[in-house]
Amino acid sequence: MSHKLALSSALAAALTLGAVADSVAGEERVKKEKCYGVSLAGQNDCSNIAGTHSCAGQSTVDNDPGEWRLVNKGLCKVKGGLTSKEARAKVKMQS
Repeated sequence: MSHKLALSSALAAALTLGAVADSVAGEERVKKEKCYGVSLAGQNDCSNIAGTHSCAGQSTVDNDPGEWRLVNKGLCKVKGGLTSKEARAKVKMQS
């Protein structure tokens, strides 16, 4: 009986790992792009244009043009976001 339980557990684990690997591989195929000005406070993905911080989750203002998030390629403009070049120009004008 314990052999059947061990075999069942091993099979379930193998199937689960395969499903997770397929899911992750599918996500990696989606192209991403940096989208500036669309992240909420504390939800940016990394450093900002001004260089005042260098880590994710450190933005303090919603929709700051100097902060960015990764979005699926082609969705940035739909969300009202800016490219890196546009964001740099906007941040420079605000200074």
